[in-house]
Amino acid sequence: MSETTGTAVQDPSTGLQIGVIRLPGQPLVSGPFTHLAAERDRLAALQWQHFDARQAGATLGAEISGVDLTTAQPDAVIADLRRALHEYKVLFFRDQPLTSAQHVEFARRFGDLEIHPAIPSNTGQPELVRFEKSAQVAGFENAWHHDVTWRAQPSMGAILHAISVPQIGGDTLFSDMYAAYDVLDEETKAEIENLDAVHDFTRVFGHAAPEEQRRQMRERFPSVVHPVVATHAATGRKHLYVNRVFAESIVGLDPEAGRALIDRLCRQADYPEHQVRLTWQPDTVAFWDNRAVQHYASSDYWPQIRVMERASIVGPRPTR
Repeated sequence: MSETTGTAVQDPSTGLQIGVIRLPGQPLVSGPFTHLAAERDRLAALQWQHFDARQAGATLGAEISGVDLTTAQPDAVIADLRRALHEYKVLFFRDQPLTSAQHVEFARRFGDLEIHPAIPSNTGQPELVRFEKSAQVAGFENAWHHDVTWRAQPSMGAILHAISVPQIGGDTLFSDMYAAYDVLDEETKAEIENLDAVHDFTRVFGHAAPEEQRRQMRERFPSVVHPVVATHAATGRKHLYVNRVFAESIVGLDPEAGRALIDRLCRQADYPEHQVRLTWQPDTVAFWDNRAVQHYASSDYWPQIRVMERASIVGPRPTR
């Protein structure tokens, strides 16, 4: 027998319980993602005073219009955008020809900005990272991840500005980590409730470095421990907080079992029902909540050029 999980509802025509099902011996689920319905409908009913928001995905993503990010916005608009970020998890803005200085100025309205130790700025703004991908520099961001979870205080959010984009390809996908948690069966939720994961800087930024250099990297950026299930500081909602890119192991589990659990949880990002996809245009801006979503940059445009600039806002330490 298959096991119904997620939010089950009753089919009025048959009286049967419906919802996603877990097939015997398989970690994946299928069937109607009923756990998305309430959030989808709640977001559809939201109204905003200072801008318009068009819902883009079932539970995440909204295209914002009526705001010019190249000009300083009143505090009331910033407060509304912050609330919209918490509601939709990722915001999209079109036709925003930001200068590097304007980009940093806008991002700073939401908190202190981080300076990345491994990706230096070449924009004249130390808080701004520039990603220039081409035939000579390939894109390797095509794995689901939260940014910089190897920090004790990872990013609260990130603002990415498209400078130059390929004619086809280079989309960025976002996946809802609230929904990824909600779809889990109760047994799995109980299993992971009090677990912690070890996140390591060198998994990405030192994977090809000699061991001595990796040791020096670890001295500068020692591994950190974060909850596998975190509670969002602003919304109070539980979300998954592990990713294959930086999460190295699970505290208290042997390495093989830890890796298997990380992989099983990370699979929840793979469902298109949990996702929204952004096709970039020049001067598109994406602003995502780095706790509530993971993201994936499709690397399907080589050898064409893709140039982006990103500012990241420092967040609080994740907690249960």
